[in-house]
Formats: sequence, C-alpha cells, structure tokens
Amino acid sequence: MTDEQTTMIDFGPAAQRVTALLSGVSDEQLTAPTPCGAYTVADLLDHFMGLALGMRHAAEKTTTGAGPAPGQGSADRLDPDWRQELPRRLDALAVAWREPSAWLGTTEAGGVTMPAQMMGIVALDELVIHGWDLARATGQPYDCDPGSVETIIGWLSAVPDEERPRELFGPRVPVPADAPPLDRAIALSGRDPGWRA
Repeated sequence: MTDEQTTMIDFGPAAQRVTALLSGVSDEQLTAPTPCGAYTVADLLDHFMGLALGMRHAAEKTTTGAGPAPGQGSADRLDPDWRQELPRRLDALAVAWREPSAWLGTTEAGGVTMPAQMMGIVALDELVIHGWDLARATGQPYDCDPGSVETIIGWLSAVPDEERPRELFGPRVPVPADAPPLDRAIALSGRDPGWRA
C-alpha cells in the first residue's frame, strides 16, 4: 500500500447514521430551522442530495454536469422522492470512497479542485456535521462513530482560523476541555453543541 492509501476513511458508518435519521423527519419539520445558518430542514436535505452526488463524482473523478454546486441547498429544489433517493445516494457515496483510486491525485467538487485525500475529509466532515444538524433540528439522538469524529477533530483543529472558509464555518465555539469528542467537533465547526430547535 502507498502512504496515500493508508489514509483511506470508511464513509459507511457516517452515511448509515445520516440514513437512519431520515425516517425520523416528518413533513411538518421540513420548514424547521437547523443549526446550519439560514438552512431549513428541507434546505439541508437538498444539500445532502447534492453533496452525496457531487462527492461521489469527486471520488470517481467524474463530473456531475450542469447543476447546482454541492454547497447550495434549497427547499425549492428538494426532490419529492428524497426519502428513497437520498439513502441510495449516501450508499453510493460510501461505496465510491472505498476505492483506493478515490484517494489518489486531485479531484473536483463544486468548482473546487484539491487533493483527493483532502476532498475525502471534507466530504466526511459534511456528513458528520450536517448529520448532527439534521438530528438536532428534528429532535433525534445522534451518535457518530468515534473514528469519523476523531478524523474531523484532527482536520478542523489543523485549519487555522484565517484559512477557514466563512461560508462553511463560523467562529469556533469554546467548550470544556473534557467535552465529548462529538461536541468538540461540532464546536470546532462553529456550531454551539447545545443548540436545540
């Protein structure tokens, strides 16, 4: 194995956790706020739809063609069949990143080109953090696998404040030194771990 291949991450647990949340989202909750800025639950679900597709294509080194970038979620665009389609897309995302070739070279998503290893971590961060957003917005418990959380903490801790894209992250939120790992990851992303709908 090459050094690049040794850093492969299993997206399966994070993708499965998000999929498990979907059955707990009611139609009445689609207009509810989320911890993710101005996103409603429906906006966030549409973001997940684009994210899963765009990041799968990033792993496969293919293009998505015309359409919105993965970062632009909109309730107006949410596929009415999202309950069936989103689990399929999340599963395909996890499968695509299991390929060693997904982690090699550079790749592109949403008009941004970066090393594939970094893109993989960004995609995992999106799954974990937005999974928490969805759980909080819909009043569901959220326990992410420790490996995914530690990867996110390592990445978010290493990015200096001045290099953090403001459209993706708010200012880091202070938490106690003994805070649970998921709370630390959420705080590093600029969200308040105590946020409630």
